[in-house]
Amino acid sequence: MKSFSTTSTAYYLLALLSVFLFPSLSCAAEVAALAPDLKNHSIGYFALAITFIAYAIAMTEDLHQMSKAKPMVLGSAIIWFAIFIYYAVVYGSAKNVALVFQSNLTAYAELFLFITVSMTFLNAMTERGIFDAMRILLANRQHSYRQLFWITGIIAFLLSTVISSLTVGLLMGYIILEIGKGQPKFVGLAGLNAVVAANAGGSMSPLGGISTFFVWQQNMLPFTEFFTLALPCLVNFIVPASIMHFWVNKEKPAFSKGTPVLKRGSKRVVVIFILTFSITILSNVFLDMPAIAGMMLGLGILQSFAYYLTKSEKVGHFITDLDHHDYADDHEIQGYIESQKGFDVFKCIGGVDWDTLLFFYGAMMIVGALSFLGYLEAMAHYLFTEISPTLANILIGLSSSSIDNGTLMFAVLNMHPNLPNGQWLLLTLTLGVGGSLLAIGSAPALSLLGLMKGNMKEGEGYTFTLHMRWMPAVLLGFFASIGTLFLIHGGTL
Repeated sequence: MKSFSTTSTAYYLLALLSVFLFPSLSCAAEVAALAPDLKNHSIGYFALAITFIAYAIAMTEDLHQMSKAKPMVLGSAIIWFAIFIYYAVVYGSAKNVALVFQSNLTAYAELFLFITVSMTFLNAMTERGIFDAMRILLANRQHSYRQLFWITGIIAFLLSTVISSLTVGLLMGYIILEIGKGQPKFVGLAGLNAVVAANAGGSMSPLGGISTFFVWQQNMLPFTEFFTLALPCLVNFIVPASIMHFWVNKEKPAFSKGTPVLKRGSKRVVVIFILTFSITILSNVFLDMPAIAGMMLGLGILQSFAYYLTKSEKVGHFITDLDHHDYADDHEIQGYIESQKGFDVFKCIGGVDWDTLLFFYGAMMIVGALSFLGYLEAMAHYLFTEISPTLANILIGLSSSSIDNGTLMFAVLNMHPNLPNGQWLLLTLTLGVGGSLLAIGSAPALSLLGLMKGNMKEGEGYTFTLHMRWMPAVLLGFFASIGTLFLIHGGTL
């Protein structure tokens, strides 16, 4: 790294700090190609400065308590206003800029709907008590801490193939805190294991993370090609987990058994969730339909089912049915009645993480602006021409230890590198599992850190320092997964 030129280093750092969404539409790309090169212009330098400031503020959210969306949305607006004003003053018209802006906005709309539908399903399952029942069932079984360490890790790995890693991190953190009360060492190691597992599982499925979804959506890899990453991702999870295993307590925790309560229609909500993703995948593979088409169909089915549950409520029947149950007090009776009622899908939609969605908006607009100004083309030339694609993809993956993987994937997609399928697989793998190297490198780790603040004493449980101590084990898993991918492809990609 020390031998890099100043210009090359600047381009490389910018590639790592760029933010993400779909590449511009073809018409916008043509407009950008005809635009003047503003990389060495004051407008370009101004855009770079705003990008670094906005992203630095977003990355240090825990220090100043300002949500990450605010600096990104504001920064993107400032950059685009500067570009529009420059074109209006110098060229007398900014219509070409408007085309690029609108194409990025259109691309964001698809991502917005996809994430909104996904989170709505998760909120619906949470409201129906599915995840709480999972926690109670796990706690009721007489497993040792070592067994629970592996069980929670495996669940995180599997769930992250169809659920966002952010949600998996929160869910598994909640479960680990409950079953690890009084055992901060177990909470810390199990939490770290869940983070690694969530990132690994999400890297082998287009539905498991933003970066893999981008690669699939932009047809860089067909859906079935992602299955090639199953073994490397499993290796990435198992290697550090096997090392941490020996530091986990062998004893069995003492739990007070609880009774899981699933609300009416909960199992059918899970069926609709599975059906939605199945339709999304199959319609894309066989009909070439955009992924969002299947997701919106699933949302419509969920809304119809919620309407049915609400309209079929018969509270009087529920009260009569109480004669067949033994409830201790009025609170339990009221809980039973509530569990039999329907739910409002729009309340589930209202529970979507709007801060994350707005962060994505700001990220998309900033990257669109940087691409329009010509920076991403220069970075692509350096990363995939001056050094080998394999080395570039590994370096980008290592950089995801401190920068969101979706951020980096969009930067690469906007560079439009001419890579074979093997190199796209390598990039998808390294970006996904590279986020496990540090606690600030992935959404599940950050969400787990936030969860620990209100539930553990300072310095206990899963912490940034604990993650740093185990970083060599995680790094070993990172390179082991890359080696496994090379073995699968016969040593070449």
